[in-house]
Amino acid sequence: MEITIKINGRMTVVEVSAEVAEVMDAGRRKAENLSHEQRRHWDGREFDEYIVAAEGLMPCQYTPEELACQQETLDEIFSVLDTCTPTQRERFLLFALDGYTYTEISRMCNCSKVAVHQSIKAVREKFLKFFSQEH
Repeated sequence: MEITIKINGRMTVVEVSAEVAEVMDAGRRKAENLSHEQRRHWDGREFDEYIVAAEGLMPCQYTPEELACQQETLDEIFSVLDTCTPTQRERFLLFALDGYTYTEISRMCNCSKVAVHQSIKAVREKFLKFFSQEH
């Protein structure tokens, strides 16, 4: 199966197995879903809390101050992720959200394990720098 990826600023067509293509698509979809979730759930509640509220059960009740703090934290996290390259963001989300290992990510992205480590390390450093400047 052929997929198009961006390498060194250029779009390149590469031949990969169907499984690798599926995993790469899943990673991209996860990143897109993460950004869409921020817009859909303006108050930061999770899907299950909306379901509980819709069923008439008592949902988790946050104070307006807690909701504002949660939204501020989400905005900060997304602003840090926005400073990352698409490759860094994809590798970090595959690692942090999907739970893939460096080796698995390197196979999916057709790169070395060291490249995955460097990408994730760079994102972590951006988070540390951002949050250490704030506090």
